[in-house]
Amino acid sequence: MMEEPHVHKLFTGKVKKMGTENAQDRMERPWKSGIFKTETKGKVWLSETGFTGDEVADTKNHGGPEKAVFAYPIKHYTDWRQELEIDSIDMGGFGENFAVLEMDEYSVCIGDTYEIGDAIIQVSQPRQPCWKPARRYRIMDLALRIQNSGRTGWYFRVLKEGFVEAASDLKLTNRPYPQWTIAACNEVMHVYKEDLRLAEELASCELLAPNWKSRLQKRLRGTESSIDKRVFGPNKE
Repeated sequence: MMEEPHVHKLFTGKVKKMGTENAQDRMERPWKSGIFKTETKGKVWLSETGFTGDEVADTKNHGGPEKAVFAYPIKHYTDWRQELEIDSIDMGGFGENFAVLEMDEYSVCIGDTYEIGDAIIQVSQPRQPCWKPARRYRIMDLALRIQNSGRTGWYFRVLKEGFVEAASDLKLTNRPYPQWTIAACNEVMHVYKEDLRLAEELASCELLAPNWKSRLQKRLRGTESSIDKRVFGPNKE
């Protein structure tokens, strides 16, 4: 019998400013991010836009109702420690709110609805990593590595606000799109980019986040833009 999906730890954090003005190395220049989160114990209020005490620096591309909670499987850090040769990378290292057990990109689907504490949350989209994890760990292509590995994690929207705490099970109450696992979505977006039939099918998923639908629709129209700005940003010339 499989164990219930479980939030082992909960992380929140304020925006931090880092870097040195006019640094020669672009990876050392000023930047700000909410990726540096700390473990939060006890009950925390979860609103439609996220946890009390949690912040994002880039409100255009992060946060908001479709990215209220970022979840990441704890087991992935074993692979990242080995692949990146960074012994210190561990839970919370990619800026997640939920460090989860017994769930991953192959077992979580768009539209999955869970009860946790007093709240009800729903899977909205996979994470598309940006340049900030690369800056944090000083690995230029880290966003691409995360994307290509499929170990992206995913976001939840909040259907019912309420108090949530760590060491809580996630009770699945609805799975309307079992065919659209996070892994399947990642493959459509990043692997089978030439298959417009798949893009059209995924774009028609009612509970997929609007920004994912928009990108897929741009692909169908032949107007999809380069991902370089997202994955490399100011880290690269």
